[in-house]
Amino acid sequence: MPTCAPIGTVLLAPMEMAEADRLTIESGISGWQLMSAAGRAVAGVAAEMIALPGPVACLAGPGNNGGDAYVAAANLREQGFAVRVFALGDPERLAGDAALARAAWNAEIKPLSAFEADQFSLIIDGLFGAGLSRALDGKVANCVERANACRTPILSIDLPSGVAGDSGAVLGTAFRASRTISFFRAKPGHRLEPGRSLCGEITIRPIGILPDVLQTIRPRTFDNDPNLWGRVLQWPADAGHKYDRGHAVILSGGASKTGAARLAANAALRAGAGLVTVFSPASAVLVHAAHLTAVMIKRCEGTSELDAYLADERLNAFVLGPGFGVGAEARDAARLILEKGRALVLDADGITSYSDDPRALFALAREAGKKASETRLVMTPHAGEFKRLFPDLASSKGSKLEQAREAAARAHSILVLKGRDTVIAEPGGRAAINSTGTPWLATAGTGDVLTGMIVAQLAQGTPAFEAACAGVWMHGKAAEAFGPGLIAEDLAPMLPKVFSDLARLTGET
Repeated sequence: MPTCAPIGTVLLAPMEMAEADRLTIESGISGWQLMSAAGRAVAGVAAEMIALPGPVACLAGPGNNGGDAYVAAANLREQGFAVRVFALGDPERLAGDAALARAAWNAEIKPLSAFEADQFSLIIDGLFGAGLSRALDGKVANCVERANACRTPILSIDLPSGVAGDSGAVLGTAFRASRTISFFRAKPGHRLEPGRSLCGEITIRPIGILPDVLQTIRPRTFDNDPNLWGRVLQWPADAGHKYDRGHAVILSGGASKTGAARLAANAALRAGAGLVTVFSPASAVLVHAAHLTAVMIKRCEGTSELDAYLADERLNAFVLGPGFGVGAEARDAARLILEKGRALVLDADGITSYSDDPRALFALAREAGKKASETRLVMTPHAGEFKRLFPDLASSKGSKLEQAREAAARAHSILVLKGRDTVIAEPGGRAAINSTGTPWLATAGTGDVLTGMIVAQLAQGTPAFEAACAGVWMHGKAAEAFGPGLIAEDLAPMLPKVFSDLARLTGET
């Protein structure tokens, strides 16, 4: 599969969006037509938001974002709303389509310094768009802070001014929008924190840009949703049996650290693996036996016994790390699994075991991928574990998306960089940003459940990138299905509902 093919729900970086505009204009649709459509869309959303009497404030910046605001102001005025426009910079110096938009307003324009946030029923933020590259300061920062301090709803155009479109980073300060309207396709800054939290409800509207431009742009960043991976997800066949659905293995730690392995094992079984076995040291076998039923248990002491089990090629996908312990035993197990060409989800202690020599792990992943002609290693670090393997990337100024992409390329693996805005990246540069889940996922053991959901997809033969994306999406949807009060044990029982909903989305019903 091409690593940059426009498959799935595309996210466009600011430069890619600018290219989409350029290609559209080149095809014969004018920039003024695009701006007019954008402004009308802004006015439509604004009209939905106005719930209290009082004028609407339109804050217009010095570029095309400001042009959208002028068009919106004129449209709202035509609908009978009282509108006041406040401009950053000299409106008479506007050029191109923004100048046409300013002329369409053709009414009083006050300086931004005259804006008083608490006097309005709605604030339309049209100061800066996704391409902002410098920090907001001075009178602009003061304006933003005053708007955020009052209770007036804010509608931001494209992105809240102060949020970087490619990274979601806050440049100095940023509006805290009630709602954000953008056009054609969402941007990484809509999905990555803290931008995601500052956008409020996000609305994406068409303005006349044809989807055909994506074939030229060939984007590499996507929303993590079934449009991206649903077509390759494996479903049980009518005449199939359990061996068709793979055999996942979870490596357990000692007797006092068995819970994480069981969380992963139960999740793997619920998530679709045909068989699941826990490989356990002798000291923990009875502990597991007291808790597991459909999940099988086998004694596995050290690498010699693991090596013997690996002679059975039906054992095709492994989890190593949750509760396993840090050290040489974990490194030896990872080496054996990858050398035998099996898929491996590495998390927690498995990742930490390589903190002193990450290049050894990356070399193993590279060789395993070459032999299998596909990526064999999936890593699922949280921020702290990521720093142990990639300290230079973790301390860099790159966005979470850029860090995950570089880490995946360096490690020759699928990289799942966890968080509210989990990023899944593959070595070739394709990446997805996840939006499912709830704050209740921030509790012990939920990461172990995620590894189980991912390994289940690998066991069934789903390609590694899509397996990781699907597991992350299901994990979040399971949390949404359960609701408040979630603990890790609650996730796997929610998977039947998640699969039912997914079947409807993908046409499997």
